[in-house]
Amino acid sequence: MRRQIAAALGVAVLGLAASYSLAIARQKTTNPAAVVQGSGNAASDRQVYSTIKDLMESIVDPSADALWGAVGTVVDKGGIQEMVPKTQEEWLDVRRAAIRIIEGSNLLMMPGREAAPAGTKSEAPGVELEPPQITVLIKKKRKDFDGFARALQLLGVEALRAAEAKNADSLVEIGGRMDNVCEGCHQTFWYPH
Repeated sequence: MRRQIAAALGVAVLGLAASYSLAIARQKTTNPAAVVQGSGNAASDRQVYSTIKDLMESIVDPSADALWGAVGTVVDKGGIQEMVPKTQEEWLDVRRAAIRIIEGSNLLMMPGREAAPAGTKSEAPGVELEPPQITVLIKKKRKDFDGFARALQLLGVEALRAAEAKNADSLVEIGGRMDNVCEGCHQTFWYPH
């Protein structure tokens, strides 16, 4: 009987804690200063905390590098070596990278995101636009930018399927198309001249 009472009290306490956490989360997401103003759809009502540069450096680039580096051919003094995931864990790493590409693309499509943190300067002045110019260009050509992000996302879905099927040949082909999408986006928005 005591165990049942203790269990019931534990469930009640957990329920109160969950309700309190939900109330706090709702309160935080309704702060008008923190919420990106949008058209009322779910994607535009999400908070934006980081820039496109942050997402690229933290999620997209390392994930693309993981996919590109998972398969390939290396020719060195030792001869020709084929690089292919061999263990379940290595294939799982490829799968994780594909998922990060898929969801990183969602984050890139969220409106209200600046190109880079305030004060950031171009790493290649004269070749690459300055971050505020990139932000203006993305806002002006939002559909094009989202199109590149969607194309990257679809390639992430293909890479996920290839990882689950353990299909290294598909990963090589997907990696080539992913490089084309990335370069196309950069030529359009980062160094259009």
